[in-house]
Amino acid sequence: MKAVFRITAVAVLAVALSGCFLTKIATTPMRLVGAAGSVVGAVLSIIPVVGNAADEALEKVDGAIDNTADEIDKIPL
Repeated sequence: MKAVFRITAVAVLAVALSGCFLTKIATTPMRLVGAAGSVVGAVLSIIPVVGNAADEALEKVDGAIDNTADEIDKIPL
């Protein structure tokens, strides 16, 4: 009986959830990783000479991750 209930619950969720919601589930971890990289870059920017270069590089990576996540969010499901 539990198996039937679980299968029914999964089927109802699959039908009820929109594609937009599903892409958000996929892209949220990407955005969190990009934000963490940005924070690391801000901390590294304290180091003289190489810190600012590392911060700029990590900000570029964060921007690329955000752009990729935005494109994934636009996929019509």
